[in-house]
Amino acid sequence: MIEAAMIWNEPNNKSHWNPELDPDWAIYADTVIRAGQSIAAINPDVTRVLGGMSPIDPSWVEKMRNQGALDHVDVVAVHGFPLDWNLWPIHAWPDKIAEIEAVVPEKPVWATEVGVGSFGADEVQVFGLERTAELLIGRVPNIYWYSLFDLPQEWGAETRHREAEGSSYYRHFHMGLIRADGTPKPALEVYRRHAAEMGLMQWFHFHDPRLEDAVRIMKDLGVTKLRTGLSWADRFREGALDWFDRQMEALADFEVMVTFCFTPEHLGVEAHHTSCARDPQGFADFCAEMIDRYAPAVSAPVAARA
Repeated sequence: MIEAAMIWNEPNNKSHWNPELDPDWAIYADTVIRAGQSIAAINPDVTRVLGGMSPIDPSWVEKMRNQGALDHVDVVAVHGFPLDWNLWPIHAWPDKIAEIEAVVPEKPVWATEVGVGSFGADEVQVFGLERTAELLIGRVPNIYWYSLFDLPQEWGAETRHREAEGSSYYRHFHMGLIRADGTPKPALEVYRRHAAEMGLMQWFHFHDPRLEDAVRIMKDLGVTKLRTGLSWADRFREGALDWFDRQMEALADFEVMVTFCFTPEHLGVEAHHTSCARDPQGFADFCAEMIDRYAPAVSAPVAARA
């Protein structure tokens, strides 16, 4: 079920990892080392992906190298939203990829979250999808468009400062190809033309009612690659494994990259899902448990006796 495993989501983004608690990302690097080792010990064929960086920052990658984290991942990932949050134009995508390739030439670079929202206008998203496809398909081995569904505003977005971020916060609710009420946006049919070469990134909340609809729509679109998440924090909720089983069974027909992230409040240095953990080995153990459950190594067949 799992082809690749990403170790955290946007760890150099203040909304997803608190650098005030880990100013040099030393705890994160330790987390990557432990998780990477744990994943490989269960199934060495699962591709290990360094948590998709946002912003795209070569100096942060160098920090990861200097602290030994790159020795325990197979891929370096980038996230980019140049028409919504980043301070660079959409046409700079090839240059941003090249910046990371220059500091880590020994590993492939994947674009594991790319997107353009419809916050300003549906036409902006249509243009953004087409231009992103032109610039990245064939330039990087794997691309994942964010996302299939708009995030319902009543669910809230996973950011540290929420409404205080102004329009940056509200853009989170307009990144999908389908509105929260189920109606398609014009960009959905544009994406269909690229679905064979551009995967989708879609988070599913605990007991997400959109799961079955998502599977049906993705199959209709011709999607083969999907990035999603399994939450360490959710692991401590009642019925967590039942939900994880249901989610992963529903996604069994796709090539899945699973993202492991979100600190349980009771295990964080601070009681927040963006906090680093007091014991990074606990996160590594969670990664190992999930790989063992959903992507165990396949034993080599025993040779037939003569």
